[in-house]
Amino acid sequence: MAAKIPVTVITGFLGSGKTSIIRHLLQNNQGRRIAVVVNEFGELGIDGELLKSCQICPEDGDDSGNNIFELTNGCLCCTVQEEFLPTMQQLLKRRESIDYILIETSGLALPKPLVKAFRWPEIRAGATVDAVITVVDCAAVASGTFASDPKAVAAQAKADDSLEHETPLQELFEDQLACADLVVLNKTDLVDEDTKAQVEELIKQELPRVVKIVESDRGTIDPSILLGLQAAVEDNLETRPSHHDTEEEHDHDDEITSTHLILDRTFDLQQLLSELQELVQQQEIYRIKGFVSVPSKSMRLVIQGVGTRFDQYYDRPWQPEEARQTRLVFIGRNLNSSEIESQLLKLGVRSQESGVRS
Repeated sequence: MAAKIPVTVITGFLGSGKTSIIRHLLQNNQGRRIAVVVNEFGELGIDGELLKSCQICPEDGDDSGNNIFELTNGCLCCTVQEEFLPTMQQLLKRRESIDYILIETSGLALPKPLVKAFRWPEIRAGATVDAVITVVDCAAVASGTFASDPKAVAAQAKADDSLEHETPLQELFEDQLACADLVVLNKTDLVDEDTKAQVEELIKQELPRVVKIVESDRGTIDPSILLGLQAAVEDNLETRPSHHDTEEEHDHDDEITSTHLILDRTFDLQQLLSELQELVQQQEIYRIKGFVSVPSKSMRLVIQGVGTRFDQYYDRPWQPEEARQTRLVFIGRNLNSSEIESQLLKLGVRSQESGVRS
């Protein structure tokens, strides 16, 4: 009987950089055989496809298949039994060929209900939660987003009424920190040293016990820091308080939805970014991610947006048999998908196989 497989849960709010960190782990796996479970919010598997493009997750010709598992039927902490349990049982059958499992939760997932599943007999004998890693967007916290004490960030951001009372998203941020064994402070290159120190102090105020905070720039971090913490998290959940400890169910994402567009069109990058920034101002959009077809470019553009801040890079060439589509996912509250579609259709250049699906 093989030893228990160590499982690292990587949680964090929308756009904090979880996928970038996992990509770096896969590309620097140092011989480790790593399986990844990705919980997408929405129907388009953007994060899963980005991880598969690392070409580190082998299909070795046996029954193991690809080591990327996408769970798309909703927030993972709400669908533990329906989706997560069968996936873990499938992985445990291959325990002799897996050294680590990484679980990337959606930005809306509470980590504690997921960790509780590792107490179930079907999982407990074969896997243990090595650590919960909470990824924090340093620039977002510096701007006052989802901070618990608005007075502490008053010097960094304008007064925001939503920070004067607890919101579901703020509680989610606090729960993700309360369950952490390690906090990764990501996107530190976007703030100065004084601001970064203030963000670290804000995070420490939310931590119920001593937890290390490490910095990361664009998800780059030594795998030895993230793997092998041996926390056995499922055995000490009592030290990890949650706003939902007394609830059998939670409804933290009832009003948060996603919409996606698949367009057979190309876009000028600067025009697209300008339009997306306008959409963020017009609607309560928390996150935009996807792939863009850019005219006269042989490579696929990856775009990631949090608020009005966007990152983009070309990840790989378009494949000969692949349709050069623009595919975007929008996550937010009370989204007007028809308005998003109509505004983008005004910009896009129709390709030979024109069309739109949403």
